[in-house]
Amino acid sequence: MSSARRLLTAVWACLPLLSVPAARAQSTPPISVDQGSDWDDRVRRAFYLQSQGSELMPLAWLKALKRTDGTPFLAGSLSRYGYLPNPDSRDDLPVGFTFAGPAGGEIAGMTCAACHTRQITVDGKAYRIDGGPAIADFQSLLSDLDVSMAAVVASEAAFQPFARTVLGKAAEDADAVQNLSFFVKAWYDRYHTLMTRALPKTPWGPARLDAVGMIFNRVTGLDIGVPPNTMIPDNIRVADAPTRYPFLWNAPRQDRTQWPGFAENGNDSLALSRNLGEVLGVFGRFHPRPDPFKVLLRYDYLSDNSANFNGLRLLEDAVKKIGPPRWPWTLQATLVERGKMIFERGESEGGCKGCHWPNPGVRWPGEAATWHTPVKDVGTDSREHGIMQWRAKSGVLTGAQIPLVQSMPLKAENECAISILANAVAGSIIQSFNPFLTAAPPGMAPPHLNVLALPQQLRSLANAFPRAGDTSCTSGVPAGTYPYEARVLEGIWAAAPYLHNGSVATLADLLKKPNDRRPSFRIGSNYDTEAVGLGEDQTQFDYTLNTTDCTDRDSGNSRCGHDYGTNLTPDEKRALLEYLKSL
Repeated sequence: MSSARRLLTAVWACLPLLSVPAARAQSTPPISVDQGSDWDDRVRRAFYLQSQGSELMPLAWLKALKRTDGTPFLAGSLSRYGYLPNPDSRDDLPVGFTFAGPAGGEIAGMTCAACHTRQITVDGKAYRIDGGPAIADFQSLLSDLDVSMAAVVASEAAFQPFARTVLGKAAEDADAVQNLSFFVKAWYDRYHTLMTRALPKTPWGPARLDAVGMIFNRVTGLDIGVPPNTMIPDNIRVADAPTRYPFLWNAPRQDRTQWPGFAENGNDSLALSRNLGEVLGVFGRFHPRPDPFKVLLRYDYLSDNSANFNGLRLLEDAVKKIGPPRWPWTLQATLVERGKMIFERGESEGGCKGCHWPNPGVRWPGEAATWHTPVKDVGTDSREHGIMQWRAKSGVLTGAQIPLVQSMPLKAENECAISILANAVAGSIIQSFNPFLTAAPPGMAPPHLNVLALPQQLRSLANAFPRAGDTSCTSGVPAGTYPYEARVLEGIWAAAPYLHNGSVATLADLLKKPNDRRPSFRIGSNYDTEAVGLGEDQTQFDYTLNTTDCTDRDSGNSRCGHDYGTNLTPDEKRALLEYLKSL
C-alpha cells in the first residue's frame, strides 16, 4: 500500500475514557465552572479527545497546510475561530478536534466537544463551561480551509512544498508525489463542491450554524452518488437557516430533541441516532451500496462507513455526566426567591415553569424517566422548517426501505432529504448493532424487515425521525405553523445568544417586546452578568449579527416571538433574571 493511500485509510481505534494523556501546563488555565461531582477532570479530558468517526482530512495534511500569509493553518490551535486550546493535544488541535487511525495514516476530524464547549470572559477572567454552546465561527473555518487547499492544488509549484512536508523523504519518489496529488485533488474537488454550493453569502457568524442543512448536504450531496466520486452536486443547497448550538447538559433527559422537536429521545438507541446524524454532518465517511445478500435491509451501510460506534456510546456516557453549570458569582437570595415565584406563575402571567421545567415524559424500558419537552409555535423565526422540507435525489439508495423509519421506499427523484437521512442512520445502526442480521446464504431471497425480529433497544428507532409522506417531509406539523422545542432552563444563563436561532443577545433582551430587542449586536466571549448574556463590547470577532423584526419572520435572523414575560415590571424582570442565574 502506498504512503499516500495510507493517508486516507482510517482503522478506527477506541480512545477509552480511562486512558488519556497527561495534561500539559497552561500559563493561564480557565476557571472550570462547577458542573457536578460526576463531571471531573478525567471525564472532561476524555470528552475533549474521544473520536466519533469524523474524517475531515489526513492529520499530516492538516499539519502541513498553510494559510495565505504562510503561517501554519493550525497556528494558535484555531483560536482565531473561537476554538479552545487543548493541553492534551500534541498536534495543536483544539478541544473537540481529534484523530484516529494507524501511525502515519491518522485522519483528523471533529468530535462533539468542538461545538459544545464554551468559554466566557468576565472581569478579565476566563470561565470554561463544558457542554455549553461554542462561541466558534465554523463557517470561517470551512471557508478558510477551502482557500488554503485551493492554493495547494493551484499549480505543481505550489503543491511541491506541501508534498515535501507530508511525505518527508518519500517526496523523492515521483510515484508517491503523484499518488498524493491524486488524493489531494480528489479531496479538494468534493470539499470545494460542498463549500461553493452550501455556504451562504450572509455568514452564519460565530456561535451559530445551519447544522440540519449541512447534514442534509453532506449525506445527499457527497455520499450517495454513483462511485467513484459518489457526489450528486445538484442535491446541495444553500444552508441559510442558522441556529445556535444547543447545550448538552440534560439533553439525554429531554423526551424530544432537535430544535424543531421532530425526534424522540431518551434511550441509548435514540441517542445513537441523534449522534450518528451529527457525525455524518461533520465529515463522517458514508458510502452505502446495494447488496441483495444483506438480510432485512438489502443494502450494505457499513463497509465504507467511518462512524466510531463505540466512541459515540462513550461520548453519550460522558454527556450524561455533564451537570448544568452553577452560577459562579454572588446571588441575591431575596431576589432569587421572588424570581422563583414569578417563574412558577402561569404563562398568561409571564411565568416560565409550564414549558421550561421538568415534567414527566416518556419512560423507555430500562431507562430513567425523561422530561416532557413542549414543542410549540411561539412566533419565532420559521426558516429552519423550510430546511426540513428539502428534497433530493436518492442516488444509490433509490428503492431502499426500512419500514421501521420509512413509510415507503425511497424515490429516485424529489425524495425528502430527511427520509434519506433516516434510512442512512437507521440502516447503519441496525447493521452495527447485530451483524447477524446482515448475512445470508447466496440465493436466499431477503425478506422485508420484521420490526418484531429486532431487539427491543432498536425498535425505538421508529421514533427517531418523522415518517415523511409524499406531501410533507415533516409529518404531524400543521401547515403554516413553525414549532420548536422548549428546553428545561437549567444553566440557561450560560447559553447566550437566545431563541433557537441565536437572534437575541441576552435574557434581559428576551424579556423585551421583539421590536425593542437589539436589532444588531456583536458576538464574542465577553459576558454581561447583569443582562445575562453577551456583553455589548466584544473584541474576539469582527462580526455583527443583524436581525430582522416580525415583518420578516423567515429571514433566518428574525428576533420575533417568545413574548412571555415581556409585560412584567422592571422589578419583576430583575427578580426573574436573578432566579434564572440560580438554575
